[in-house]
Amino acid sequence: MTPRGAYRTALERHLGETREHAARVGERLRELGRNGNPLTAMTGAIESVIGQALALGKTPLDLLRGSGGEEKVLKNAKDACATEALEIATYTAIERLAGAVGDEETAKLAASIRADEEKMLERVLREIPKLTDAVVRAEVKGDPSYDVTATGAADAVRRVASGGDVPIARYDKLTADEIIGRLPELSQSELARIDAYERANENRTTVLSRISTLRGDEPWAGYDELTAAAVVAALGDADEDRAQQVRAYERSHKNRASVLKAAERELTTA
Repeated sequence: MTPRGAYRTALERHLGETREHAARVGERLRELGRNGNPLTAMTGAIESVIGQALALGKTPLDLLRGSGGEEKVLKNAKDACATEALEIATYTAIERLAGAVGDEETAKLAASIRADEEKMLERVLREIPKLTDAVVRAEVKGDPSYDVTATGAADAVRRVASGGDVPIARYDKLTADEIIGRLPELSQSELARIDAYERANENRTTVLSRISTLRGDEPWAGYDELTAAAVVAALGDADEDRAQQVRAYERSHKNRASVLKAAERELTTA
């Protein structure tokens, strides 16, 4: 929703940072295993804040928020502030808890990620007055400045139409059966892009039907962004319902052996 410029560049850069944070946390969870370490104990909180942050960058075609473009961007910025504050609070608690039990490595990891989130919150807060002024000019003074053609949403639409954003290499040269065989490997956001491109071009019923069977809620927000090791670590504190959700989702999608084994183990001991 954000037009090209310094603010959008900052958002895109921080989305990359958040993906890196997810990878670093996943690796640390793998190292900790299931030994009651503070970071493992707070897995639910970690996956929640990372998933929420990543979700903000996974819906570029959502044009339904607010009335005008300026107001939509302001609403998104306020949501970003709330998400950053939640991340900061979570990593502050993790740092404190890890330090209290002598887990210096986990404490340093939490402090490092918290510092990134604090910088981003400060950056978004600096943007709020400018975005508010843009809303006033558009809604009160009748002088809109929002250019939908310069937004990430418009860029995404253009990429889909041209095939530049299709997450399967050489898509147009593959048969329907070959495409269908690749679909379970994709995340929900990637399936959405394939769906849009297929409908705009070949519109094959077999491909669209298979996409439809794969579309659905992830076991938790941000799940598709996590490595197998991070999911396995998260399952260490999962209840029976969560383990069942993971098992069903994995069987239909990536079908990772280590994740399925961990889910089965949790179901056996539940």
